Amino acid sequence: MIVEYIRYTIPEEKAAAFIAAYEDAAKPLLASSNCLGYDVTRCSEDQTKFTVRIHWDSSEGHLKGFRGGPQFPEFFGLVKPFFDEIEEMRHYDIVTSHTKS
Repeated sequence: MIVEYIRYTIPEEKAAAFIAAYEDAAKPLLASSNCLGYDVTRCSEDQTKFTVRIHWDSSEGHLKGFRGGPQFPEFFGLVKPFFDEIEEMRHYDIVTSHTKS
């Protein structure tokens, strides 16, 4: 598994549309067998900062499987209006992880 982090700065007047776009993006993202789940977070200290975290089966699954698959055009059409607000978009390997049940 690999985690993609996308960090955005979204002006306040676009925040509701941004959140709605990622709500709508659930359909194409979760329809892909390569996407294992995602979440959108908003910074408590600076409400213009958002981070999207997408869990992929692998980098190849994301870059070739999803981006080359039938769900990508719908997904990209939904989030494209916010593409210029991206500060960082990278894949990370999970080194250690702990959750409390």
